[in-house]
Amino acid sequence: MKTSMDFTKLVPFLLVFHLLNPTVVLPSSLSSSNGLPEIPKRFLDFAKRKELADWMVGIRRKIHENPELGYEEFETSKLIRSELDKLGIPYNYPVSVTGVVGFVGTGKPPFVAIRADMDALPIQEEVNWEHKSKIPGKMHACGHDAHVSMVLGAAKILKEQVEELKGTVVLVFQPAEEGGGGAKKMLDAGVLDEVDAIFGLHVWHENPIGTVASKPGPLLAGSGKFNAVISGRGGHAALPQHSIDPILAASNVIVSLQHLVSREADPLDSQVVTVAKFQGGNALNVIPDSVTIGGTFRAFSKASLIQLKQRIEAVIQGQAAVQRCNATVDFHYKQIPHYPPTVNNKDLHEHFRNVAAVMLGNDKVKDMKPLMGSEDFAFYQEAIPGYFFFLGMQDESSPKLSSVHSPNFIINEDVLPYGAALHASLAATHLLKAELKLPSTEGNLHEEL
Repeated sequence: MKTSMDFTKLVPFLLVFHLLNPTVVLPSSLSSSNGLPEIPKRFLDFAKRKELADWMVGIRRKIHENPELGYEEFETSKLIRSELDKLGIPYNYPVSVTGVVGFVGTGKPPFVAIRADMDALPIQEEVNWEHKSKIPGKMHACGHDAHVSMVLGAAKILKEQVEELKGTVVLVFQPAEEGGGGAKKMLDAGVLDEVDAIFGLHVWHENPIGTVASKPGPLLAGSGKFNAVISGRGGHAALPQHSIDPILAASNVIVSLQHLVSREADPLDSQVVTVAKFQGGNALNVIPDSVTIGGTFRAFSKASLIQLKQRIEAVIQGQAAVQRCNATVDFHYKQIPHYPPTVNNKDLHEHFRNVAAVMLGNDKVKDMKPLMGSEDFAFYQEAIPGYFFFLGMQDESSPKLSSVHSPNFIINEDVLPYGAALHASLAATHLLKAELKLPSTEGNLHEEL
């Protein structure tokens, strides 16, 4: 029996094993003398320093005061570029109208990306504080101002360690997450062409500060939108026999659409069809010529989304015809592509859990159930391995925070160092792992640089 192993075959295995083992000591000063766990811990300590924390707060407040909707984030982009200039970080601009893509590290492979969305929402802020939105009808009600500040904070942390980075971190500041499909446009622009993985996060009002939550596989649903015009023939409400009533037809359509989930979908395959718009008629005694309805549909697989889309169109047109009406259906796909499901890579899930557990503690890393919300981060995940997680910001000694997309939404600014440190740690440690798997790339500079 052969009882020994070729040592040369064992070395790569040991390197990878030790990289994932909390007791390993890496030679680089990035990991320090205490090993890989020191990276997340030191990065969090650095992010919590008053100078850096105050800097992130200041950036976040400037962005909050001047919210900009999708593809209008010109001042936000200008602020980002100004801060990158001060840090000496090169970048590309414009990308997909207002997007900015920065680079920290060697300019060579491996490449890993961290992402922040920049756009605000068409909501009138009702929170009265010193840095309330100065733009009527616009508000950062989903935390994107915090997301930008965190990635800039991560950039500052990484810049401090730039000589020790084992590759390049790509900083993706994207426009138009809120329904505009900004991630798809960034992807089409080639910003991830050489990138091996991408990480993204979202602040979350319900979870305690200092905790994170996510899961491998499907995390958020894919989604699409639809509008339909149901046309009949208007007339006097007292003489319905002389009209073709589109309101009755639209009412039947709405009831029938609910059967798509309750009667046609697998009960174990979560799906949603919601009609959220119904517009028709202005007078109480007049049957209108037409009615417009609209809504959203959601599912956790592309196959289910395609099936829902086909059936929504068929049901609307079929039920309208039963009532002698005509119907046209618009899914707005050319203007706003349907968002695919957000599906987390399983290997990156393990990487995330290891890094977050070292930084925050095992008890602060939570598994969560999938949500029916959607995220255009999913477009990145269709192209390369990606990972998305939620970062808690509820101070349990303070009043309960309002939900995202609420006019009363506020950010607990103590969350900013956590987001910055997690972004920086996930990226830096991923580069260390990837370095072991790459052949020599001397002289192979990233073409954007």
